[in-house]
Amino acid sequence: MSFHASARQAGGLVIVDAAGRMTLEDGRTQLRDLIHVHTGNGRPKFLLNLSAVEFIDSYGIGELARCYGVVRQRGGDLRLIGGSKKIRETLEITRLHLLFRVYESEGEALKEFS
Repeated sequence: MSFHASARQAGGLVIVDAAGRMTLEDGRTQLRDLIHVHTGNGRPKFLLNLSAVEFIDSYGIGELARCYGVVRQRGGDLRLIGGSKKIRETLEITRLHLLFRVYESEGEALKEFS
């Protein structure tokens, strides 16, 4: 399954639902483009839902870090909703779990992030 990202709003947050494979072949810059559009429109707070992401390679890891940088440069925040055990392990191995706040569920994230 190729990568797909869509955005929805909940209060002052933009929730980005990602699905598929975050790889060089599948992801390209779709996530980053979506982040740029919303930060450009004055929406700097993001929750990235990785629940439907099947796999992340080194390109996908780089995309997460680049998106974080874009959001932080604009004075915002980007947090993650964890996803599968494999995705959470990838975040730990790459130490991205130290950069991002990672939540188990959307409800937990919304409660704390609002």
